[in-house]
Amino acid sequence: MRVVIVGSGIVGAAAGYELTRAGADVVLVDSTAPGRATSAGAGIVCPWSSRVEDPDWHRIAVAGAEHYPELLASLAADGETEFGYRRVGALRLVTEAEAEDALRLVAERAAKSPMAGDAELVSARRARELFPPLAHDGPAVHLPGAARLDGRAVRDALRRAAVRRGARTVEGTAAIVVDGGVRGVRVDGGFIGADAVIAAAGAWSPRLLEPIGVRARVTPQRGQIMHLRLPGADTADWPVVLPRTPHYLLAFENSRVVVGATREDGTGFDHRVTAAGMAEVLGEALAVAPGLADATHMETRIGFRPMGPDILPLLGPVPQVPGLIVANGLGPSGLTIGPYAGAVAARLALRAAPGIDLAAYDPLR
Repeated sequence: MRVVIVGSGIVGAAAGYELTRAGADVVLVDSTAPGRATSAGAGIVCPWSSRVEDPDWHRIAVAGAEHYPELLASLAADGETEFGYRRVGALRLVTEAEAEDALRLVAERAAKSPMAGDAELVSARRARELFPPLAHDGPAVHLPGAARLDGRAVRDALRRAAVRRGARTVEGTAAIVVDGGVRGVRVDGGFIGADAVIAAAGAWSPRLLEPIGVRARVTPQRGQIMHLRLPGADTADWPVVLPRTPHYLLAFENSRVVVGATREDGTGFDHRVTAAGMAEVLGEALAVAPGLADATHMETRIGFRPMGPDILPLLGPVPQVPGLIVANGLGPSGLTIGPYAGAVAARLALRAAPGIDLAAYDPLR
């Protein structure tokens, strides 16, 4: 069985890897368009502390978080071990007034997922010990099971492992060919036959799907995210920090601190670092962690998040085009849900049970 995957960000790469493990003939097709979401994502895996309340989002986000240990073990067996993945914990910053309710909510979610660990309320002093640049003067909900990872590294490891197992990669612009069902894809004039196609082209999906009559309610949302270096600081074990705004802070080895991110609608695919974007990201970061004021600016990354009609992914088969599976619309949750969504798409391409009820994630809604 041959499956063509259009888009090899973290979702497409994960689908390709799972399919090669199952013995399928896999072709990964991708373009070189700048701004792919995986390349710019922060890498936070902590759905239990999220302020999102939708139960269907939590169901798939927690499944995504719990999928990582198994996936990374499988990749390690295939010789891939560098992902920047570490369970460093997370601090959800709260006020005294909301602390009790926030702890109760996070603890209830964490109790259903052994990976999350035991939630506890810590003092402002303890929070600063864990993440020294902080200036938060209230409590924080600490969750030890939260993780961070390097999305680029995970994506690249998935691609390499898939290729070693026989996958082919093709660079170019794809067009899906249908005739009563999927027949394959054309890539810059050449034709690749397929029994199934997984459309994982992120924010570019409307260009891929609308020519075959499939409405993809996906739009690009620009995100600008900054990488800083704090000279002399051992940042490897600092927790993820989740302020009371949609912004965040997280740290990696080599004194690197990542802060972000903007959520800019209506920008199209305008791949630029803007003065307003930099001001927003730095302003939010320094308001929470003024100890970062002396950090060195390393780089600003730009990604176009694929935003669907709501917070939920677009994931599942397209009934009017047999053989077509959509895996998209993950928005700001791409690195949490992406590998799991890719694995679900792979099962669907193989005509196997997806392992999760997909009704809420209907790709045509």
